[in-house]
Amino acid sequence: MLTTDTPVTLNADVSSKSPHMLDKSFADINWQAPWMCHISQLSIISAAIQSLSSSSEQNKAVAYEGQPIDVIAGVLNNAFNQQSSHEQSSHGQAELPTTKPTHNNQAHTLKFVSQDALPEGEAYESFIATTGNIPTRDNLHDLFNGSIWLTFPKTKALLNYYHMLEIAAQGINASRGRVRDTITVFDENGAVLVTSDASIGEALVDFDWQASLVMPRVKWDDPQQSNSHAQAVVYIFGHALLEQLVYPRKPLCAHSIVIHVAQEFFTLSLAERISYLDEKVAHYMDELLSTDDVTPRQLAPLPILGVPHFWSENADPSFYDDDYVFRSGRRQKSN
Repeated sequence: MLTTDTPVTLNADVSSKSPHMLDKSFADINWQAPWMCHISQLSIISAAIQSLSSSSEQNKAVAYEGQPIDVIAGVLNNAFNQQSSHEQSSHGQAELPTTKPTHNNQAHTLKFVSQDALPEGEAYESFIATTGNIPTRDNLHDLFNGSIWLTFPKTKALLNYYHMLEIAAQGINASRGRVRDTITVFDENGAVLVTSDASIGEALVDFDWQASLVMPRVKWDDPQQSNSHAQAVVYIFGHALLEQLVYPRKPLCAHSIVIHVAQEFFTLSLAERISYLDEKVAHYMDELLSTDDVTPRQLAPLPILGVPHFWSENADPSFYDDDYVFRSGRRQKSN
């Protein structure tokens, strides 16, 4: 059973650690930002982090089956538990997410553990695949990484699965290779454009910002006020991108994929949308990563603050006149 919000008894190794606080950057998170709205268990995670960020008490680590668990891992495990409890009450069953096993590994239930649980010399991805344990540090990067595991568990497990296939085939080298490079770029910096209007996705891939982001603005969903008549929306997948957006800058650029959906998608609740997308994105990435010529260049650049409703300044069409950010693009130049 995963850690709940009631800490278990500290073991000698954990209790001997120096107590620590979350640093100031956690207090700077804007939990109401439109690019955060899709995060599963957002209210639980945000309440816990805000409490920990403002607490005057020192937050000590807790233990999970003899392994150290630090503050962020405990918050994420509690969110996993809350999500499982909600699913059980809604559907009569509860299943915690698991790894996607390669041929010589079984599926393992996912849980967050201290970075200290990762054995020295063992690859991060291998440790997750063989144990289900996700090493987690008390920093923004790993908070957002864990949040994406909560939100898109099947896709994250699929990406880890392909890491394992490549490690088995190529070993651990200085160069990761095309497949692992593509995984890493999407995992760290990815975004998902979901649209029922194929022309919007095509325009994005072609670097046609006017046809994708400006002219069809009325078709774009507002993440904070979902519209069943909308035809396009972006959900962030990359945890490093979420970390960078704590301090938004216009040049921040995501690497995106386009998922085509029926108009009925936009009539779903947010939780239903994300559950559906997790399946769709996992399938999309499975097909992409299994091709012989996959490269990160197949991920479409998307200046993230140009997404309608993500940034108030982009309501003015002149926002998109910045050629440094909204570039003409490599694909057009190569034709």
